[in-house]
Amino acid sequence: MLRLILLSRAYCHLCDEMEAALRPLVGSTQLEVIDIDAPEHAALEAQFGDLVPVLFRDSPVTSHEICHYRLDRDQLDRALR
Repeated sequence: MLRLILLSRAYCHLCDEMEAALRPLVGSTQLEVIDIDAPEHAALEAQFGDLVPVLFRDSPVTSHEICHYRLDRDQLDRALR
């Protein structure tokens, strides 16, 4: 099953906007939201902290970024194909 990973943080309005824009578009695709400020995600915060929100297909470690800051619908459509 296809999985999207959204790196986010609690106090980020861009993160909230991207998640809200994604929810109606992903259908049966699993969307996992990871709060990079959680202690267990310190490595992700160190790597992507300035880019949040940032969206990946499958894994932020092994896959390429789909988009960051704002949802790119064209890139999302390509990733979902």
